[in-house]
Amino acid sequence: MNIEYVTSLFQFAGGIGMFLYGMSIMADGMQKSAGGKMKKLLGYLTSNRLLAILVGALITAIIQSSGATTVMVVGFVNAGLMTLLQAVGVIMGANIGTTITAWIVSLGQLGDAAKVLNPSFYAPLLIGIGAFVILFAKMNKTKTIGEIIVGIGLLFEGLFFMSSSISPYTDAPIFSQAFRIVGNNPLLGIAIGIIVTAVLQSSSASVGILQTLAISGVVTANAALYITLGQNIGSCVTALISSAGTTRTAKRAACIHMLFNVAGAVIFGTIGFILFSIFPQYAGYNINSVEISIFHTFFNITCTALILPFANTLVKLSGLIVREKNETEIDSNVDQSDEAAVEISRHFDSRILEQPSVAVERAVNEVSVMGRLALSNIEYAVKALQNNDQDMIDKVYEIEHRVDLYEKYMTEYLIRVNNLSISDAQHEMVNNLFHAVIDIERVSDHAENLAELAKYKVQNDMMFSENGTEEIQQLADKVYESFETAIKAREKRKVDYAKKVMQIEDEVDILEETLRDKHIQRLSQGLCTPSKGVVFLDILSNLERMSDHANNIAECVKKEVK
Repeated sequence: MNIEYVTSLFQFAGGIGMFLYGMSIMADGMQKSAGGKMKKLLGYLTSNRLLAILVGALITAIIQSSGATTVMVVGFVNAGLMTLLQAVGVIMGANIGTTITAWIVSLGQLGDAAKVLNPSFYAPLLIGIGAFVILFAKMNKTKTIGEIIVGIGLLFEGLFFMSSSISPYTDAPIFSQAFRIVGNNPLLGIAIGIIVTAVLQSSSASVGILQTLAISGVVTANAALYITLGQNIGSCVTALISSAGTTRTAKRAACIHMLFNVAGAVIFGTIGFILFSIFPQYAGYNINSVEISIFHTFFNITCTALILPFANTLVKLSGLIVREKNETEIDSNVDQSDEAAVEISRHFDSRILEQPSVAVERAVNEVSVMGRLALSNIEYAVKALQNNDQDMIDKVYEIEHRVDLYEKYMTEYLIRVNNLSISDAQHEMVNNLFHAVIDIERVSDHAENLAELAKYKVQNDMMFSENGTEEIQQLADKVYESFETAIKAREKRKVDYAKKVMQIEDEVDILEETLRDKHIQRLSQGLCTPSKGVVFLDILSNLERMSDHANNIAECVKKEVK
């Protein structure tokens, strides 16, 4: 084999590597810089399908992967955060958003008009500037911008390597023959598009490679059409794989994505086959990368416009394809006999980790849910104490079990989130969420201790005096306010709430000491039996410790915000 052929082969392989790596770090940098905006975008999801389409398009344009967006959607549906109708809109929008990469790639065609306008002309400079920013910038946000710049530079440099390595051989008969065969066989073209996209796990990357070949003038219009249709179907593979082992509803979301793209391929494939049969002169036309971008965008927008009115039909059809069975088989590590474990495990679907910023916000939300469970446990425990109520005691045990499950799943989830590509500020937040989970679980433990004391009171037919009951309620109200405010501080990341918790904590300490002294006086005066006195003091101690944990949460929030 001639050394020039080997050199060209190595250059083409290196070009693909730079292109894919550049796209990866560009998307990674964009995800970091997006921060909590992903959560806000998803928060706009309502029954308005057009808005859902816009959100799907924006998210995909930011993270540069329709596959990742769809995997996220499967995760959200599996966790019960999104309905199937909402998922339809986001999936359609994802297909539109992915066309942005094709337009970035096609910018290279401007070089035919003026070399100075060709992005590959600036690629080395962009890589240099980006590397300089990453190495010498002190602020993490600035470094993230450097990552994006380097990613863009590598993407264009990779495209240049690929196109320059192929261009000397574009006159070879093998290229024209290959694309003629593909163009004359729609099923083969679609199959090639599916396989390449499935292997690369990215329709954006496979379209970019097709555009690189088109830049060299070897891609025919009919071949480009069929391969592009296949690439759209291939983008479904990632979501289909990720839906394995999920709920039936999540599987239906992945199925909807496949149905939508297959329907579009059938419609456009049929139209293209008819047109090329009637006008064969257009079939062999050498298409360029800009024209591929135009077709790619036109195809996805038109498919969305045509199929959107039939969104309900897609949902119903997915229900017929994905039959009702094995609904509870979600995670082999989850005890399927424990309904609470099955339900809670769905909240931490690993597909949400496809978007790190959303995963962080999801963690914040779930910590809030866990905190409110513990908050309700304080209320039930105090009622159990005051009324010697066995039903309330049982309720405390039930909620404590759920809080323990949340601690288990939250800890595992936070470890995975902490290993994602997130900013330093988000890393700090995740570390603080670890501490919050521990404090919340301890509060629920103290509520369980109170329930045990209530159980002791029931078994021994023990009742406190009216003064003792009022004092416990007085301290419990303060503790409840303290912990509720701490959860609000964690939710909203507000220093004002955190400061209020610290103020209440001082009041709780003073009140607990005052009530303890008063009770000791009652004991010394013979107004209370020793057995009651021990229970009463244990109650005060557990309530005061709850406030300590609330204060710990507030301290973390205060440091984090500063």
